Amino acid sequence: MSDKPPLPPFTLETAIQKARMAEDAWNSRDPQRVALAYTVDSYWRNRTEFPKGREEIISFLTRKWQREHDYRLIKEVWAFRDNHIAVRFAYEWHDDRDQWFRSYGNENWEFDAQGLMQRRFASINDMAIGPDERRYHWPLGPRPAEHSSLTELGL
Repeated sequence: MSDKPPLPPFTLETAIQKARMAEDAWNSRDPQRVALAYTVDSYWRNRTEFPKGREEIISFLTRKWQREHDYRLIKEVWAFRDNHIAVRFAYEWHDDRDQWFRSYGNENWEFDAQGLMQRRFASINDMAIGPDERRYHWPLGPRPAEHSSLTELGL
């Protein structure tokens, strides 16, 4: 199996790089691509679901993005140590009735020596917002480098 740099132990710079790589992958909304950042036996807690392994992660993400339309995400490093990174995040999306939401959360990540995430624990809350309250207006895909961070947006 090949390495997925940056590798632990993380520095502030490499933790930020790892979080941005995760953000970019999730903003692709490609379950296959996202799953490659996780170990084959990765374990998650995401709201009330507990996917284990890449196949379950792919199924989970496929269902997620079938109901969360126009998904755009920003992640920000909160803390790091050795092979662990904690991030906070917010993403915007709308449902089939065009109700917009901003989902806020925190994730705790644990990586193996090859830089693959082996454990992910996410706590997430959804808040309905109006279209005029949206803050993420970039074209679908990765967040542009010049776009504001969560802190800069006051989120």
